Amino acid sequence: MISATLFIILASLGGSLAQCPDYSTYSQQVHPPLSAGKYNLSSMRPASGCRTFVLPEVDHLIRSYKSKISDPDLYRLFQNSFPNTLDTAIKWKGTAQGSDEELTFVITGDIDAMWLRDSANQMQSYLSLLKPSANSSSLASLYRGVINLQSRYVLTDPFCNSFQAPAESGIPPATNGAATNDNVTPPYSSTSVFECKYELDSLAAFLEVSTNYYTATKDTAFFGKYQWLQAVRTVLQTATSMQIGTYADNGTVNTSPYTFQRLTTAGTETLSNGGIGNPVSPGTGLVRSAFRPSDDAAIYQLFIPANMMFSRYLNSTATIVRSLGTDDALASQLSALSTSIRSGIEKYGIITTASGTQIYAYEIDGFASVNVMDDANIPSLLAAPVYGYLDASDPIYQNTRKLVLSTSNPYWMHGPAISAVGGPHEGPGYAWPMASIVRILTSSDDAEITAELKQLVSSTSGLGLIHESINTFNSGDWTRQWYVDFCSRRVDLAID
Repeated sequence: MISATLFIILASLGGSLAQCPDYSTYSQQVHPPLSAGKYNLSSMRPASGCRTFVLPEVDHLIRSYKSKISDPDLYRLFQNSFPNTLDTAIKWKGTAQGSDEELTFVITGDIDAMWLRDSANQMQSYLSLLKPSANSSSLASLYRGVINLQSRYVLTDPFCNSFQAPAESGIPPATNGAATNDNVTPPYSSTSVFECKYELDSLAAFLEVSTNYYTATKDTAFFGKYQWLQAVRTVLQTATSMQIGTYADNGTVNTSPYTFQRLTTAGTETLSNGGIGNPVSPGTGLVRSAFRPSDDAAIYQLFIPANMMFSRYLNSTATIVRSLGTDDALASQLSALSTSIRSGIEKYGIITTASGTQIYAYEIDGFASVNVMDDANIPSLLAAPVYGYLDASDPIYQNTRKLVLSTSNPYWMHGPAISAVGGPHEGPGYAWPMASIVRILTSSDDAEITAELKQLVSSTSGLGLIHESINTFNSGDWTRQWYVDFCSRRVDLAID
């Protein structure tokens, strides 16, 4: 049965969504008018009646950029990518049953599920347009809906990363064939969860989108309503529980709060040692993360980029809690954990290479094992200044950046079509445009920025969308043309 709210939304669109083409198919086809540049890029915006959320200020901004971007192909890439979340991924917007609590269900492009990390990232490009508003058709309302729904998800299953549409939407649960036989502790329901890979950055993303809304609107009152404070307490409890080491002082094995096992032929899709992963030492101040933001299993669960991101947003969340003036003890706990994690990163996460250079490790276990690499997905080491852990001028970051963007990084992919960081999610030979955008956002070198923009424009295979990954020797060989995540969301900042 269709919900009343969804019926109203469809009615307001004149029923046109039912007649709109499936964007998964539409985004693989070339549509005129083509751009007038060298690459003749396709127009990829759905017809106005088929867009999932309309913000006039976004269309105004797109028009205003025409005078800023002289290259017609680059402008077309911006036209297609900047509004893509609003055009295609706001699957449902409404209110909670029996309440005025706004809810926004944001799908991650071609998968009808809402990732905490992805939905937070998908909102980021619109931050410059975010301002206080009580209007239900405003960007502020869209943000509040994301935060409220993420709060519900965190409270329901704080170890999970990806969720089904809320019951109020009337949208049936999506099927995740890969997760059918997953053995997960704590158990979850597939009616509310799409996948339950515990990733520390998922919790950080909830704090991030909350921080972004608060910073832009100073809407303190909103955070005192509904379930946000309770969700923040759950984030704190969950993270603290994952600071436990594998072994107790007497040598016995501690019971892990979270375990995950999947029947699979891919080592990155499950955890060893009965689902707890490789052993981790206590006492570092760091928080374990079973999986990376790519949804790949961590080798060593003290995953430095996620701890960086989590520390940064714990601190800003403490500011929001203090502004409410109702739970100073919680604010102090958030700040203390932020400080503890940062201390742990600086003490244990910085290593010295064979050449005597100090860099940040990608993963450690607190014993002596270190993983030196970087992955394209956010949070990454390369993106540390983007999510505000440090400044791009930091000397250890600069050392790390140099290594990441070289063949010393086992997932640096280079070739004539595109050169950028990749990762084990798609494997050797596939570079991720997302990493090219992060490279732009962390650079002050005009030549480097220009080179990366040229790569982005030339590697879409004429479709004018930013793909998940691209074969470094063949731009016609790519994965996920409709990749609505950080990469598409940050094209505006990369160009600006």
